[in-house]
Amino acid sequence: MNPLKRLFKQTFIYGLATVMPRVISFLLLPLYTSVFENAAGYGQYTNIYSWIAIFNVFLAYGMETAFFRFYHKTDDKKRIVSTSLISLLASSLLFLIIALSLKEWLSQVTNINADYLKFTTYILVLDALVIIPFALLRAQEKPMKYAILKTVNVAINVALNVFFLLALPKMAQEAESGFFQAIYKPDWEIHYVLLANVIASGITLLILLPSYFKVTYQFDTVLWKQMLKYAGPVMLAGVAFTINEVFDKILLTEMLPSDIAEAEVGKYSACYKLALFMTLFGTAFRMGVEPFFFSHAKTEKPQKTYAQITNYFVILGSIILLGVVVFVDVLAKILLGSSIYREALDVVPIILLGSFCLGIYHNLSVWYKVTDQTKFGAYISSIGALITLVINVGLIPKIGYMASALATLSAYGSMMLLSYFFGRKYYPVPYNMRKIVFYLAVSILFSALSFYVFNRNLIAGSLLLLLFLGLIYRMEGDNLRSIFLKRED
Repeated sequence: MNPLKRLFKQTFIYGLATVMPRVISFLLLPLYTSVFENAAGYGQYTNIYSWIAIFNVFLAYGMETAFFRFYHKTDDKKRIVSTSLISLLASSLLFLIIALSLKEWLSQVTNINADYLKFTTYILVLDALVIIPFALLRAQEKPMKYAILKTVNVAINVALNVFFLLALPKMAQEAESGFFQAIYKPDWEIHYVLLANVIASGITLLILLPSYFKVTYQFDTVLWKQMLKYAGPVMLAGVAFTINEVFDKILLTEMLPSDIAEAEVGKYSACYKLALFMTLFGTAFRMGVEPFFFSHAKTEKPQKTYAQITNYFVILGSIILLGVVVFVDVLAKILLGSSIYREALDVVPIILLGSFCLGIYHNLSVWYKVTDQTKFGAYISSIGALITLVINVGLIPKIGYMASALATLSAYGSMMLLSYFFGRKYYPVPYNMRKIVFYLAVSILFSALSFYVFNRNLIAGSLLLLLFLGLIYRMEGDNLRSIFLKRED
């Protein structure tokens, strides 16, 4: 099969695996906001999962990316799998012991209730233990199995949420005694949410457990040190990326006047979610393309293929950018509900463009991954995090959440440009910059016309979108047909 056709097929499947969990999780929002009696309960939930996102980076410590690199670089793949599994198993168990031993101290540091922290620890450990089994499925190009398992995980989680939060209270109330009354505890909403996650993660690990039993265990210390050297900067980049993703909400809460802070953060966060379409596309593409980058690193002139991939990413991303901007009001009515949230719609084009820049950055980052110079990833991400902090701190008191939107675009735009210029020096890839800049510029221009000049008029925006699609078809039609429609011999 044409390698690009295979890549896009896998990206589509990975996309479903990425999109479905987030869509289903989004559907839980009305459930949570109706079950929690006040906003403080939902605030506690948000705080817990923010910390889970941060700790996930440390518990993975870049080993997933290191696994891909060494799996495709080394002939003895069993040794790579074994060493990676032992490393993450040992570190996860060590974290479990430390976290449970220091539960009270961690509770004070994270502002998470000590009872909730126990469940949080189990979730983190269970998720860490499936990192390599899931990575192995991607490395072996088994996207369907990967997608099914991810979807099963979320389906179990959602079903248990509905049971614990809706069905169980009614069953306990209707039953005078018995099993349902015995297991139901009032005011245990957050406990039930976390318990559902623990059970779903535990079942997922059980399904993937054969990955642990099929391995002949041998721990290669030299290999492990090489993997850690490669993974360390990846972890630092992940920490910096997390700062870029979540720290703006924290700073808005701290720096805006207390009487409006929560409302402003709510509006900003709600409209930020409309960029989810670009984020999902970028994530799905990255999950499909990352193993592809490593598996083709030793082929003849892989740079040419990398350039083609980036070109198509920009084309598809440009369509998504313009499409979301054109239909932003329609999406807002469907997803945001109350009209008060739509006051922050001005941030949507900026956040979308920032997310687009991040997706391009991930494509451009192939140079430091295949040349084992992941330290540059840490440098670039750290610069992005610094930009995020400086702009937010400097401008939030003056322009509020618009500062956070501009910080997002500035950080990811800078990371994209830095990766491109460093890549030209260390691993030149023949990107067709004329086409990339053209598509990017036209999509930004049309988005600005639709949003600001035509004031989000749906008819005018739709005509601009059709014009852009026609332009792409005229310029790329032959190439796209050769990839997707050409029959394999």
